[in-house]
Amino acid sequence: MGRFAVGVRTLQFREAAQADVQGFDPARGSAPLRDRELGVELWYPARPKPGAVPVVYTASMPAEPPLPPAAFSIPGIAIRDASPAGEGFPLIVVSHGWSNDPVAMTWLTENLASKGYVVAAIRHDDPSINDLRNLPQWLLRRPLDIVYITRVLQRALSEERLIDPARIALIGYSAGGYGVLTAAGASLDPEGPMTRMVPGGLLMPYVRGGAMQDMAELKGVRAVVAISPAGGGALGAWGTGLRSLTAPLLLISGDHDHRVNYLTGARAIFDGAVNARRYLLTFKYAGHTLGLNPAPDAMRGRLWDQDWFEDPVWSKERINEINAHFITAFLDRYVKGDEGRAAYLDVAVAQSSDGAWPETTEPKAYDAYSPGAPNITVWKGFQRKHAEGLELLQAPAADATAHTGG
Repeated sequence: MGRFAVGVRTLQFREAAQADVQGFDPARGSAPLRDRELGVELWYPARPKPGAVPVVYTASMPAEPPLPPAAFSIPGIAIRDASPAGEGFPLIVVSHGWSNDPVAMTWLTENLASKGYVVAAIRHDDPSINDLRNLPQWLLRRPLDIVYITRVLQRALSEERLIDPARIALIGYSAGGYGVLTAAGASLDPEGPMTRMVPGGLLMPYVRGGAMQDMAELKGVRAVVAISPAGGGALGAWGTGLRSLTAPLLLISGDHDHRVNYLTGARAIFDGAVNARRYLLTFKYAGHTLGLNPAPDAMRGRLWDQDWFEDPVWSKERINEINAHFITAFLDRYVKGDEGRAAYLDVAVAQSSDGAWPETTEPKAYDAYSPGAPNITVWKGFQRKHAEGLELLQAPAADATAHTGG
């Protein structure tokens, strides 16, 4: 955790006259326009009053049919509506997975707020994941929601001086990964399979070369983090459009992700985003569920509920700690401009298990953390014999002038 206490507030926005994909009428070939309600949970560095009581978050996720949604609670560290502890912080916009809830990512949102970031997690109001006919809704809406909320918050939070509107980053998990990559500039392929999945050509104005492409993309994003990102494989969201992504990129995935597929997902995105300075952190033998908190007690009674949160192989606490470690270093480097964080990212060996710490090298304490010195190749910040099961690939931007991160 960082040095700041954390505050949280809930915001509500209404985007007028948006196409309702679920109401699409094939006979008329059109979708009705409805106002779209979007909630945002906003975490920020705070100065709470003495004795203030931390929040307890409540939410629910779809349960195994035909059961009703499974409700749960998560104790937090944030203080509801506490006074901000400063101004001009960077803004991080977070997009959750399909049918997830932003409070299920407090392992990250509260952590980053304690380190001097304002973190806005969108509540996307997804239709249930239990009906695959709902897929077109988030394929269309996810990047549009991210762009809309980011632009609104840039204006509103800069007016109260809470953020620096020029220091923006995006983080997305699963469907949110597809959303943030697209919103950051990876242009959608007009000939890709995904465009045919959204009825009535509703996606076409926002694809590469479309009349409203700018409505699905943001300018000036300094960094992007995509955890277990959707959009590859059978969706074929971008094609060559990944080359349009120039912001520094951190991809995080398990190589046994059976939901979005590692090779056609995160690995293909890493290989295709050639104009971005990029990293790919891989958890070996891990699956898809890398983005959420450890399972709350209420979600441990049924395997379906638990599988929203837990990985079959890795400890979730371990996953969250490693992810927070690398995401912090990445954002500090590319959003705050702290080049001192480079040593945590530009590791000496790609395979964590290959790191060496000679017995003759100080310090000799059993629990010492690697300083990342030239003759110590254990990843910086990891302890001896505890940097296991990970791979960190990195590649420079093909066009070195595309994005400096500054």
